[in-house]
Amino acid sequence: MDQNDTALTCAVNVEWLNPSGIVIRKITYKQAQLRMIRNSLKEIFLEVSTAKATPIKIKLKGFKVFSNFMLDGKATIRFSEEEKCTVFLSNAPPSLLVAFLKLMAVKIANSSSNGLTKEELFKKTRAHQLSDKPNSFDDISPVTNAELARAKKMAIGKGSTTTPSPSQKRKRPSGDGVDRPAPKKLYTASPLTSVEPEVLNEQQKAVLEACKSGRSLFFTGSAGTGKSYLLRKIISTLPPDGTVATASTGVAACLIGGTTLHSFAGIGSGEAALQRCYEMASRPASASIWRKCKRLIIDEISMVDGDYFEKIEAVARYVRKNDKPFGGIQLILCGDFFQLPPVVKQDKLSRNAYSQNPDQEPLVRFCFSTKAWKECVQYCYELTEVHRQKDQSFVSILNSIRIGRVTTEIRDRLAATAKQNVNFEGILATQLCSHTSHADTINQSKLNNLTGEEKTFHAIDSDSHMTQTLDQQVQAPGKLTLKIGAQVMLLKNLNIAEGLVNGARGVVINYVQGYPTVQFKKRQLLVKPEKWSIKTAGGLVVTRAQLPLKLAWAFSIHKSQGLTLDCVEMSLSKVFEAGQAYVALSRAQSLESLRVLDFDSKQVWASPQVLEFYRDLRRQIRDREMMAPIAVKRKDGGGGGLKKSLSAMGLTKSMMSKPLVTIN
Repeated sequence: MDQNDTALTCAVNVEWLNPSGIVIRKITYKQAQLRMIRNSLKEIFLEVSTAKATPIKIKLKGFKVFSNFMLDGKATIRFSEEEKCTVFLSNAPPSLLVAFLKLMAVKIANSSSNGLTKEELFKKTRAHQLSDKPNSFDDISPVTNAELARAKKMAIGKGSTTTPSPSQKRKRPSGDGVDRPAPKKLYTASPLTSVEPEVLNEQQKAVLEACKSGRSLFFTGSAGTGKSYLLRKIISTLPPDGTVATASTGVAACLIGGTTLHSFAGIGSGEAALQRCYEMASRPASASIWRKCKRLIIDEISMVDGDYFEKIEAVARYVRKNDKPFGGIQLILCGDFFQLPPVVKQDKLSRNAYSQNPDQEPLVRFCFSTKAWKECVQYCYELTEVHRQKDQSFVSILNSIRIGRVTTEIRDRLAATAKQNVNFEGILATQLCSHTSHADTINQSKLNNLTGEEKTFHAIDSDSHMTQTLDQQVQAPGKLTLKIGAQVMLLKNLNIAEGLVNGARGVVINYVQGYPTVQFKKRQLLVKPEKWSIKTAGGLVVTRAQLPLKLAWAFSIHKSQGLTLDCVEMSLSKVFEAGQAYVALSRAQSLESLRVLDFDSKQVWASPQVLEFYRDLRRQIRDREMMAPIAVKRKDGGGGGLKKSLSAMGLTKSMMSKPLVTIN
């Protein structure tokens, strides 16, 4: 655990009750710090303190924690023995709240006063009363590995700390002979980070710190550099109140537990005149959302049209009655402009880009070229460490493809993959298609060709009126039809160690208890329904329960963004967008798991506008790095404040020592 896990800052309400359960005293703090402390008796207390009020100390004894809503930054601690009070926590950064509650559980389980005899407790109490500082308290130290191991033992069954309980000795048989993912245990990784390890590299830490400091920024990186993982970490670290997570596409919004940018903005498609957009966003429901927003997160910003970006920036100033850029909202933008560009209607292209009127402003396709971007985005960061692909030669090929460069060596290496057999024990490679309709046609045709009985699984949606929205934002289909032999893709991270991740490929081999058994590369799995949640612009959470599977003979390139496919083939002959070939190729884990049919170098290109933008972006980062030592020298006269000054600029020493990749 991190040292920061020993304290938590959030809104706190404390209520004391009389024996009849009536509130006799109540304290409300909009912002207070909670920390765990202990006295010389080793008794643990929860301290609630603010700058102006006397700290409140509540002994951690005889309490229950209600944490159903901790991912929304809320929890309740109810004391029923000595204190008879209830502590309500809200607007807490979710990841910090989870860590603090975890610390509380571990420390109480390891409390040295647990299990003391009356005689031992009397001696300790007497020594405490006679000590020089009977009212002194010390901070609780971070959790050690030994304490964590002890707490795990205490949490299993009714066994003591030394004798395992019967539940530890016996394993309940599954009854169907099919392995399932290991059950979730206490003290595993936080659900906020799915099943990914809570590790950030130096570049990711710099971005996170900049977000926490209130800067408006854009961070980018090639496919597989951990942008989505970092974004989820950022969302879980910021206070929920005032933080709105959005994305340009429904699927991307679902992956970060947010809503679509269009749903949040309240101006529809944005094609209306600016005055009409003002009117739509000023409706009570939309205006309230805009005014409450303090931090706006936009994922897949590369797919947001520049014209739309400028309109929502103007709407933010208008509705919030604030002339600061974006109405004073902190912007956190994430995306890769080398990947799929904004979808712009053809008639708009012909009206603007090819207009013969020299006075008409040309089409603004990318939001980075707008005036709003230049005024709103204060800092830019680039992640360069690739996590998806471990083969550095493949990473090098993808980096070249990303900028539209195809050497003879790269062409020959990709062309040679056409002869590779990437199928595995009945699991066929997913064919990536440039058009969604083509992928749907292939999947339906292949399913029809299979003999055997069809089995259809219908999703259960928490709100039937939101089914259409769920269809657009959730990968899991509303209706899933399977047969034995159907090629499927897993849509949830279930067990990373065993390859059961979002994008893992498998084939249906049987049905057990009405559910499909799927053969994946490393193991068989009985697949049962999982839940997906999305948020509406107003904060309402809507869920869908469905099997985490989708037919996978074919998949569209657009819908594959964010996936890691363990066997994939593609024909790039029908690519029609800059970056489309790069997105398709970067879905593969390695060259060995990839088959490229009829590779043509002409189908690989990058937008000149994007190339120029990244040249400027990297130049700005280099200039910022070079100015850092000068700023330190002027401020500190020596260099003792190097670490502090670099941190203030969003930099670290290790980042300064690593040269940035440049585009020639």
